[in-house]
Amino acid sequence: MNTEQTMGMVPRTPGFRMIRTLGAIAMLSGLLVVLVYQFTKPIIAENQRIAIEQAVFKVVPGAARRIDLVLSEKGVSLPGDAVENGVPIYVAFDDQGNLKGVAMAAGAQGYQDIVKLLYGYDPDCQCVRGIKILKMTETPGLGDKIAFDPAFLKNFDALDAKLDPSGKALANPIEAVKAGSKQNAWEVDAISGATISSVAVARALNNSMQHMAPLIQRYREQLAEGVQ
Repeated sequence: MNTEQTMGMVPRTPGFRMIRTLGAIAMLSGLLVVLVYQFTKPIIAENQRIAIEQAVFKVVPGAARRIDLVLSEKGVSLPGDAVENGVPIYVAFDDQGNLKGVAMAAGAQGYQDIVKLLYGYDPDCQCVRGIKILKMTETPGLGDKIAFDPAFLKNFDALDAKLDPSGKALANPIEAVKAGSKQNAWEVDAISGATISSVAVARALNNSMQHMAPLIQRYREQLAEGVQ
């Protein structure tokens, strides 16, 4: 048998069969992705709920329970309500049902990416009571110190966020200062070698508080009741 005859005997796969096979593989892969997503979705949601709850209790000292609400210029709403420019908040109460504080998410550009955090605001002292870094990609050993450095976190034991006489903005903007130079209660003493990350935290808090602190004080009674 010559070479030409041998080549002529090699079976050839029709184009439509190859396309059909690839299509079936693609459909199966898509189905598996959907099934995995549907299976893991409630698990991820529950893990996120637990993480947020733990973070709320960390940034609002004395909190024993929380409720989720939405705050906007129009007042307090329940999650799921169609509210224009509404901001999700976590309202925390003690064992006696007294309002202890409000936790909110904030974020700002850091050295690598957006630094996302949760912080607690105390309406009584008009101050930030604590922060919890939720997500960051800052430089290990430097920028990531914003998450655990004791001296840095001490900035937020009672960071001043008082309103000006108009009640529409902070009396003093929250800002980061050079490490070791803090003189005022609204300043954040930056971490040496991690200034950009420290500034990101201060900026995130200032941007959020400038908008949210006036709303919280305006609707404080509704928040204390925990209802719209």
